[in-house]
Amino acid sequence: MSNILNYIEENPKETQRFIGLEYEQLQHLIKNAEQLNQEKQALRESKKVRIIAGGGGRKPKLSEKEQIILTLVYLRHLTTFQLLGIQFGVSESTANNIFNYWLPILRELLPSSLIEQVKKTESDYEIVKEILTDYELIVDSYEQVRERPGDNEEQEKYFSGKKSNHTFKSQIIIMPDGRDIVDVVAGEPGPKSDITLFRENRDTFDSKQSFKGDLGYIGEDLIDTPIKKPRNKELTTDQKKSNKEFSSKRIFVEHRIRSVKIFRVVQDRFRLNPKKYEQVILTICGESALREGFPPQATANPKGLVRLRIRALILPLELSTISSC
Repeated sequence: MSNILNYIEENPKETQRFIGLEYEQLQHLIKNAEQLNQEKQALRESKKVRIIAGGGGRKPKLSEKEQIILTLVYLRHLTTFQLLGIQFGVSESTANNIFNYWLPILRELLPSSLIEQVKKTESDYEIVKEILTDYELIVDSYEQVRERPGDNEEQEKYFSGKKSNHTFKSQIIIMPDGRDIVDVVAGEPGPKSDITLFRENRDTFDSKQSFKGDLGYIGEDLIDTPIKKPRNKELTTDQKKSNKEFSSKRIFVEHRIRSVKIFRVVQDRFRLNPKKYEQVILTICGESALREGFPPQATANPKGLVRLRIRALILPLELSTISSC
């Protein structure tokens, strides 16, 4: 057993600070990840044409549980694979390979948003879109510094004057209380404006859906924004009061973004292959949602449906659409 796994087992109350999840949530995620991995391995074995019997080869130094924790430690702390290998008693390349093996499995287990959870079934998706129109969702975006692209055209495409660096941009849409992530768009070029990014993806929602956003969304009819200060003039007392009330309702999205940024892989310069950015961010959003108690457990009723409770929503969904997590 690695020192890190041993530390977690002896200090379960420190798990959230160390991994980003409560101890019980971590155990639940590990159990599901191991089960999904076994299913995938069984499927691969069934497709192989063997000359010799299976079961040979060198046994891995780390158990599946340790490998999953290694992956989560990287996402939480963004350490180097060299240091991660030392901590877990494996080589740098092995630590890298373990991370790249388990990341897609965790991504599959952790739906990043409510929309992703239901989008595979058209009927459920349409129901959710209609129900969401009863709420004014909150939208915001953020930029994250990435490694400098080698290609000149890519450099120009991703260079953000606002950050004076090459960046990715991601958009998060949440419920009014800030607890549930409704939709996530990740990995767009940093210079793309907030309003352009929103307009490119607004077909995800019903045409009657309303939103609340900051000054970056002024000009979009679907989004309610604060009052902008006129050039060379000041806002009136009533306008300032209105903006303050508006900000107190919109601030939840800032808190939600912060809950994602506690994972250093989202906060610091993104050092992995840029093609993995979307996969990593959506995995982190799913992990953050799991940390907040989503996706919830579902119970089947006699009609084969479930009542899926998502904070403000109670949605009737087909049992097949519920994530195994």
